[in-house]
Amino acid sequence: MTRMSDINTPPESVPAADASAASLPRFDEFGLAPPVLQALADQGYVHPTPIQAQAIPVVLQGRDVMGAAQTGTGKTASFSLPIIQLLLAHANTSASPARHPVRALVLTPTRELADQVADNVKAYSRHTPLRATVVFGGVDMAPQTAALRSGVEIVIATPGRLLDHVQQKTLNLSQTQIFVMDEADRMLDMGFLPDLQRIINLLPKKRQNLMFSATFSPEIKKLAASFLNDPLLIEVARSNATAERVTQVVYKVDEEAKRDAVVHLLRGRDLKQVLVFSNTKIGASRLARELERQGIKAAPIHGDKTQNERMAALEAFKNGSVDVLVATDVAARGLDIAELPCVINYDLPYNAEDYVHRIGRTGRAGASGDAISLYSDKDLRFLTDIEKLIRQKLTPVPIEGFGGRAPRTVERSERSDATYSSHRPDRERSGDLRSKDRSTRGAATPRREPVDPWFLKPYEPSAPVPAKAEAADKGPSKSGAPPKRAALLGGRKN
Repeated sequence: MTRMSDINTPPESVPAADASAASLPRFDEFGLAPPVLQALADQGYVHPTPIQAQAIPVVLQGRDVMGAAQTGTGKTASFSLPIIQLLLAHANTSASPARHPVRALVLTPTRELADQVADNVKAYSRHTPLRATVVFGGVDMAPQTAALRSGVEIVIATPGRLLDHVQQKTLNLSQTQIFVMDEADRMLDMGFLPDLQRIINLLPKKRQNLMFSATFSPEIKKLAASFLNDPLLIEVARSNATAERVTQVVYKVDEEAKRDAVVHLLRGRDLKQVLVFSNTKIGASRLARELERQGIKAAPIHGDKTQNERMAALEAFKNGSVDVLVATDVAARGLDIAELPCVINYDLPYNAEDYVHRIGRTGRAGASGDAISLYSDKDLRFLTDIEKLIRQKLTPVPIEGFGGRAPRTVERSERSDATYSSHRPDRERSGDLRSKDRSTRGAATPRREPVDPWFLKPYEPSAPVPAKAEAADKGPSKSGAPPKRAALLGGRKN
């Protein structure tokens, strides 16, 4: 297989300016089959997005592709539509599983993204005999095993669960013709590189490779060089850029006032369907509980939730029964919600690239949206990293009409320290007295307890015990008369 000779030298690329300047074509100009066009018409799609307009013709030619586009610009359709078109030559209605081998494999980093991609693929292939299924962890393997054994042409999977099926011999990749790696940068961030290498080694040497992501770091380019064959780089926006239609605002608040700031923003702007990002799972759960106590319908979604709980929360958010979804970055790559008006960064992300993916949840497909970030003094380094990445200055401003932290009840987890202290009043009071004593006496020498002089004496070995005395201590021999002992009551006669 031919490889990229120099990872620092970009492959052949299609300039973004040309795509934006030229008028976008229609889907029926790509030579797609009538069943595919009918599925697009059912979805109401007529014109492709820039990434779709550039990627679909290239993928149909059989070339390897590196696609870089902002989150929400339609990367999924840019590879799923041409895959369906290419596999139509093998489509059949036979009931035999042998007639439906796995011909296309799509890898995603998260369960939510895998499920989203699978929904799109099934929607686009609904009028064809092609079969598609999704496999990911956190749920029972039995239904997935049944679907794989019945035969499917397109498999969408997360790396770990895919390898589980390979080990169980319920999945055979020997006839795979097209391999897609979606959100490749997130895969590396999550530590999937060893699994990716194992999966690539299971695939046939002769295949078409597609890599799509919102960002392309040097590590991603190095990974691409290891398995892509003379790829075409399609970049419809500057690398690591944010969507132009997303309004970004950074509000400066004290760390302990962030929860009240979120409540103020939600109520003041009457926001519905808001996605709030937290850096920690416990932080997401606490914020969701606080919002519920304030009368705002909210639900958390993070890695400690079961897959069924996460899917239920996501469905409740989509149908409007929940107004606020508080999520960690586990959900940053798999949410595709139409007309999501606002995203709030309760915590600035540790990784600056995650900021691009987070705010990419709003302003999708040309729509406008707001991205609000809460900033405290401890977030200076994170904000600086974000500004360097997106090449844009984000100046923190105060929240209009927000006076700071409001009195609130203390959560059980936050009461634990106080409860512990109340059960140990001696320690608390002694600590308070010591602190007060130090503050009044300044640098005075602290009081010391008196020391017994006996402990200050040097060690002196004891004198040897004479043999006769040692024998006397041991008492009479067994042959002698028994020693006289006093009876318990009134003595004893011999």
